[in-house]
Amino acid sequence: VLELAKGFRGKKVHRIARDRVAKALEHSYRDRRRKKRDFHKLWITRIGAAARLHGLGYSEFMHGLNRQKVELNRQLLANMAILDPDSFKSLADSVSSLPPLKVSLLMPFFLFF
Repeated sequence: VLELAKGFRGKKVHRIARDRVAKALEHSYRDRRRKKRDFHKLWITRIGAAARLHGLGYSEFMHGLNRQKVELNRQLLANMAILDPDSFKSLADSVSSLPPLKVSLLMPFFLFF
């Protein structure tokens, strides 16, 4: 336990070191999951900002990519938006050139009974 507490501040008493090591392990477990969440939010923010530069919202852009069967993950799209804006622009242009979906607001008659 004292070896795991090496570099911690304070007295190297076994009881204190045990508590601090346990807390450090809890934080490391929690933050490994939080790191994934934080990067996912960052990628979505970057994609949304780059899509807005081309006149699209994040959801419109992603929906258009899904309609075109483009299977690029968010990390790759975010890196493309920063490092290769020309190819991101071509993706955005292809999404914006899609025809709008035909949505019928009329429900079938049999659903009302």
